[in-house]
Amino acid sequence: MRTLSPDMLAATAGPVTTLSHCWRLTRKDGVVFGFTDHDGLLEFDGTRFEATSGLSASEAEAALGLGPTTREVEGALSSVAITEADIAAGRYDGAKVETFVVDWRNPAAHLRVDVSQIGEVKRSAVAFTAELRSLATKLDAVRGRLYRRRCDAVLGDTRCGFDLSPAPYTVECVVSSADGQTIETATPLGAAPDCYFFGRAVILDGKAAGLGADIASAAATGAGTVRLILAEPVVAEIEAGDRFRLVQGCDKRFSTCRDRFANRQNFRGFPHIPGNDAVLAVAKSGNLHDGSPVVP
Repeated sequence: MRTLSPDMLAATAGPVTTLSHCWRLTRKDGVVFGFTDHDGLLEFDGTRFEATSGLSASEAEAALGLGPTTREVEGALSSVAITEADIAAGRYDGAKVETFVVDWRNPAAHLRVDVSQIGEVKRSAVAFTAELRSLATKLDAVRGRLYRRRCDAVLGDTRCGFDLSPAPYTVECVVSSADGQTIETATPLGAAPDCYFFGRAVILDGKAAGLGADIASAAATGAGTVRLILAEPVVAEIEAGDRFRLVQGCDKRFSTCRDRFANRQNFRGFPHIPGNDAVLAVAKSGNLHDGSPVVP
């Protein structure tokens, strides 16, 4: 059982308390932010907690045991520290959030009441809401693998083992024109446009630098350019002349892994598993039943 310090006991003993909430947010890239719902700057434990930073807490529920709990914090997108572009770029995904209760008259009297991770972030026109997931939610994570025909690795990760760095697997392109979720480029890709299906584009210059999106489709146009349609719009404006990095994608099929990437030894699927049609099939005269593999 946690014991309160004498200073915290004194802060809660009077008829009127002087307590406020503080949040210390640590991103995976090591950047640390401090926020408080108090109207003045607070500083303790080596962190500055900015006043009127636009964060406020919602009601939280907790229960005995290892059941996961969630709560939310809300904030304004106009906050100097948190921008819509950073949220869209995923810079806050999985960030560590420490929640403190502090006596604003004496910040040395503080108590860390919770440690959580940022889960789902919802955005509206003027604000965002971040879900704070307790560490117990890690117990709900799926362990092990699913047996299925298609590969369950991410192209280029340690399980896949394929090096995407050389061209044409990764190419640096220049935007010819952009409109909403569509980007056109005249940069030679060195490979057929459909090789970039399921790939990713990351903007390197301009207002959208650092933002990216998956590729929903890619096709050549009659004007000598390649038109890329993004799976979701980039929240910042993309302008002609901006550079972007284009990475090939993979449809997770064994034939693609074998023929395009020559990486079949690292294929993480089970292409020879018979599908439902084979499981439910019955022997028929004239069919070939010689035990040959489903995928040659």
